[in-house]
Amino acid sequence: MLSAQYDPPANYYNAAAGLTGAPLKSALKTIITNGHSDQGYGGLWTAYGTTDRDYFYDNDGKILDIYSENPTGPDPYNFNYGTNDQCGNYSNEGDCYNREHIVPQSLFNEASPMKNDVHHVRATDGKVNGMRGNFPFGMVGSASYTSANGSKVGSSVSAGYSGTVFEPIDEFKGDVARMIFYFVTRYETQLSGFSSGNMLGNTAYPGLQPWMLQQLLLWHAQDPVSTAELARNQASYAFQGNRNPFIDNPSYVNSIWGPQDTIAPTAPSNLTASAPTTNSVQLDWTAATDNTGVVAYQIYVNGVLHSTVSGTTLSTVVGGLNPNTTYNFYVIAKDQAGNSSPASNTVSETTLDGGGTPGGSCGTEDFENIPAGSSGSYTNRTWTNNGITWNATDARTDQTITNKAITIRNGSLTSSTVSGGISSLTVTTQLKFSGSAGSFNLRVNGNIVGTIPYSGTANTSITTTINNINVTGNAIISITDNTSTGNRVAFDDLTWTCYTLDTRETAEIQTISIYPNPVVNGELFVKGNDLKKIQKAEIYTTEGRMIQKEQQPFKNSNKINLKPMKTGMYILKLDQQSFKFLVR
Repeated sequence: MLSAQYDPPANYYNAAAGLTGAPLKSALKTIITNGHSDQGYGGLWTAYGTTDRDYFYDNDGKILDIYSENPTGPDPYNFNYGTNDQCGNYSNEGDCYNREHIVPQSLFNEASPMKNDVHHVRATDGKVNGMRGNFPFGMVGSASYTSANGSKVGSSVSAGYSGTVFEPIDEFKGDVARMIFYFVTRYETQLSGFSSGNMLGNTAYPGLQPWMLQQLLLWHAQDPVSTAELARNQASYAFQGNRNPFIDNPSYVNSIWGPQDTIAPTAPSNLTASAPTTNSVQLDWTAATDNTGVVAYQIYVNGVLHSTVSGTTLSTVVGGLNPNTTYNFYVIAKDQAGNSSPASNTVSETTLDGGGTPGGSCGTEDFENIPAGSSGSYTNRTWTNNGITWNATDARTDQTITNKAITIRNGSLTSSTVSGGISSLTVTTQLKFSGSAGSFNLRVNGNIVGTIPYSGTANTSITTTINNINVTGNAIISITDNTSTGNRVAFDDLTWTCYTLDTRETAEIQTISIYPNPVVNGELFVKGNDLKKIQKAEIYTTEGRMIQKEQQPFKNSNKINLKPMKTGMYILKLDQQSFKFLVR
């Protein structure tokens, strides 16, 4: 049941009751056409003041851009709502935001109301929008372009299509699918006059190319409706008078297009837990089977859903755990129709005792796996090494310090999430070609923890160690240009040591409790010693999606005012300790 704040009006979907397939799609088309008031192309800028603001990930009110949002850490850049950051001209990511038609407007000759329909026109970075162009959405094999948040352009590996596609990050794949399902429903009687763009069909039903339909069904199943989508749907309804039915009622998707599949997958088997660290455990299992195919595996820790991985994945590292703690794990398989398998066997594993403070070396990046060098070309570069994915912006790969190095002009270098905490970090810099001395900021989880200098003399190396970072648990490392001088600086031999809480600190954290539970009146109170020492509060759904974040949450009181949430179980994370609570 949705939160009342996001519910459709009573009886809004009555005309669709009991229908399936093409008749259901046509009934929904009539429902969402009635009341739709075209506000014009310029009206989209106004709409974004309520439809596309970030009160769900960073909670900063900036533009919520699906092509730059980092759902698990600091965003690479932000846009303020308003005319100053609207495109306009752009050359690089972060220059401005514009109006991205999820279904390209060239397919319908830029005609209204399609061109102006906020349900499929998002506020996104101008550069990434331009790189996406008119390509259909799909899974990328070899990427020719990767944005700062990991969205990609490249050759398709989606079944049934081999052209160029654009792939958003996992967090927004379901969002994209439901926007396209809305479009081919709202405009089903006009599809015969539209171009296909290798995505649209030319008949009212099914309304999509077969390969595109199968890809979107998969994304819809893998990425369920989020609170951000619910809020955007409500704001769009207030703006132009109609709703996206696939956000209000996600089951309509399978009722119209999906296989009428009631057969659940078999249980995953042979689950094992191994390789414990102070805050993570490795899980491996044997694949489940299904009549239509497994699309995802859900990972449960102590009976609570921790994370979801792809249906082709048979191994994962479960992070964010506490030291010296025994956990029980099991895995459930999901198919495209949403059927759940029985649980796998349950296994137990105990994390290592952090015992103290800084530990040994936790990670290294020698840049030997960066993409092949290309002389003089500065662009986004992405690679994976030792299980960590790195992204460098405005970067080239043909320079060396110790063998390969990454060279950054006015960009940044950012890791995916690393586990084990960070006590200290060491890296070597070297100015290339010519320029002046300067420095980069080192950020861990978005907070500046030190500066990394470089020499003003070309090809002169400086090795810097930043101590006393002392961040526990999962972390994202980011090195960002702090001068924007156009200097070209190479980085090499990046290493860091791990860090965990000592026994006394752990005992102090464990004195915290929350109340009331279930929550009433949207207020969650926290009781414990030295609450003002807590640096960060994060609230997650049981699927692992962060929906609220606050810095220094108890600076002025001992309560957290919850954002509107639908009924269900949630997880509150206070620095390194987590609590489950129920919203009714």
